[in-house]
Amino acid sequence: MNTTLLVSLFLGIGAFVLFNAVFEVRFFQGAGRFVLNLVDTLAEHLGRYNTRRYVERIKRERIVRRKENVFTKYNRLAEELILDFRLPLTLESFTSLLCILFALTALLIVFFMQNVTLSVVVTISIFIGLLTYFVMQSKSIKAERLEAIMDAEDIICPLARDGVLVAIKKVMATEEYIRPALRPYFQQFIDNCENNGYSFKQAILLLNRQLGPKFDNFTKKAITFEYNERKGMADIFLDIVDENAVLREINVRKDRIFRKMNRDFLLKTLIIVLFFFYALSVPDFREFMLHTSAGKVINSLLVSVICISFARCQALQGNLGPGGGGAK
Repeated sequence: MNTTLLVSLFLGIGAFVLFNAVFEVRFFQGAGRFVLNLVDTLAEHLGRYNTRRYVERIKRERIVRRKENVFTKYNRLAEELILDFRLPLTLESFTSLLCILFALTALLIVFFMQNVTLSVVVTISIFIGLLTYFVMQSKSIKAERLEAIMDAEDIICPLARDGVLVAIKKVMATEEYIRPALRPYFQQFIDNCENNGYSFKQAILLLNRQLGPKFDNFTKKAITFEYNERKGMADIFLDIVDENAVLREINVRKDRIFRKMNRDFLLKTLIIVLFFFYALSVPDFREFMLHTSAGKVINSLLVSVICISFARCQALQGNLGPGGGGAK
């Protein structure tokens, strides 16, 4: 029976290919073009919908102050990820992409598990784990940026006696002093002061918004020094250097603790996973875990517990994350 079916299948494929070659039908080319046009149309409609939602959200946020709820927290998280990873996406397009990936992942898991409810639970857990991983990477990017800002402050502050703008121009004259990721912002500050008609206060406040809360303290001191300069006042900048030294020491201790937490979690998870795969070598256990409803429930719980535990571990680290906010 199987041989007859296989022979019939090959004969049918051969006849189909011969028909396309003789009559130049190009069936697959037409079908491929149809699919591409369909995807392009759907993407265009989705883009228009996301643009409309984006405009409505911006208008709403300018009028109504957002209440702190789960949607607000998600929006803030998504916007931070977009900024940190420099994604060419808006919040709306990021959410749409996330929903599409969620649906495709759920369909794939349903195909293997043959259970819609458990598949949704597993998919949610997996996405929690993935989002947590990207948040962890985002924290690493923020830590590197914080370190770069502190390095820039440590070099600029001792030179600020002759003026903040002069000090920044001296530092920018040597490429090694300020990291490449921050140089465009400082160059824009110089251009704004000298060529674009900005006052010093407007330019430094714009630079503050670009660099974030860590630069708040320097900005306040720079404005005070620029407009109220008195003898000996330049020493206020040296406090920032001392604060950065203390902050670096604290962050080193935190990083040591966090690395140990992540290493312990990874080791424990690896032991559980290896033991599970080893246990699958037992036929009865494999049959129970992979082909029974109770086994699928246990598998779903295991995946959920691992992903949620990972998220909880990172949340604890987030509560003790690297410092850097200055005085508002």
